[in-house]
Amino acid sequence: MTPPTGLMPMLAANPFFAGLSPAAREKIAAIGALRRPSAGETLFLKGDAADGLYLVRRGQIAISVTDEAGRRMTLNMLGSGDVFGEIALLDGQARTADAVVTEDAELFLVPRAAFLRLLSGDSSLAMQVIELLCARLRDVSARMEDRGFLTLPARLARRMAVLVEDYGAEITISQEELALLAGATRETVNRQLRRWQAEGHISLGRRRITVHDPDFLTRIEELSR
Repeated sequence: MTPPTGLMPMLAANPFFAGLSPAAREKIAAIGALRRPSAGETLFLKGDAADGLYLVRRGQIAISVTDEAGRRMTLNMLGSGDVFGEIALLDGQARTADAVVTEDAELFLVPRAAFLRLLSGDSSLAMQVIELLCARLRDVSARMEDRGFLTLPARLARRMAVLVEDYGAEITISQEELALLAGATRETVNRQLRRWQAEGHISLGRRRITVHDPDFLTRIEELSR
């Protein structure tokens, strides 16, 4: 099977797959398939059976959980080059969170059964998976520290800085989603964003935040500690 056009360079540039040999990446590309979901489409819900590992080629995906009272927490916003779905992929248990497309996307899906066959015969791939899981655990720990020790402006600046690094100066995200990422209410985040807009640091639009001076996010984080 011929891999989709442009997929091999993307696999080579992705941290999850970069350490693999070209032959291993070709095997992964050959067993996968491209999907093109539209904004608003749900890829899977918490509790669903695992269908495979996803690599984002373009677009944006929100990973979130909802409690019994209906309160939603956004765990991560993923974009081009990001990988997700690895936990359920490996242990065969149900999905641990929801995945919803927030911007028209193109995804590369590696089916679970085929991927596990590759994993069992390639120790370097197994190590890549272990490293990815450790990185995710470190990220969860860091976010818990942020919510415990950083002020709201510092938490918000840190999350926005990550988004700017991933997507550029124009961030596609709602204020509600940003508030969930920062561990705050939409109202408090809206007030802070409008304050920064009045100071000329950012511009606000519908599901868009344009950062005029990315360095100000670092300065605010440092001053708000």
